[in-house]
Amino acid sequence: MLLLATVVLSYLAALGGSNLLFEHVLGYAGVDWSIPLMGFVFLVALGIDYNIFLMHRVREETGRLGCARGVLEGLTSTGGVITSAGVVLAATFAVFAGLPLVTMAQMGVLVGLGVLLDTFLVRTVLVPALALDLGRWFWWPGRLFRDPPRDGAETPADAPEAVATASGTRA
Repeated sequence: MLLLATVVLSYLAALGGSNLLFEHVLGYAGVDWSIPLMGFVFLVALGIDYNIFLMHRVREETGRLGCARGVLEGLTSTGGVITSAGVVLAATFAVFAGLPLVTMAQMGVLVGLGVLLDTFLVRTVLVPALALDLGRWFWWPGRLFRDPPRDGAETPADAPEAVATASGTRA
């Protein structure tokens, strides 16, 4: 549910940003009535897919390394590939912004902006931060919530120290 909430949050931010751009910068009366629904379908489907890819890897690493180190390792190993895919996808939809049809331009701006927000803020900052802050509660009601990691890894209170140790620095 948290992953879905973060994607819906990035959709709402993209919808607001694209509306502000079209109304106040470009001087249009507003966005076409069909844009919010089509943008929702694109952004939620794409955002959830990328979040699932990331969190599946984080789940594997958390079971092996514990909460904080698992999140760090999962983000390190898959973050670059998923971020690259997000940038390519945003550029693909940005092509729509150059079309002479206003509706298609609005769709391109909305989806391009939403994918960039999701790529650079939600998936790389917000979702890992939630996983670190919530610790094993992030995985409720799954196995990682019920069963502690095999090596007796850290609790959320120990997470900053474990991340610092994993990255090679000590606080």
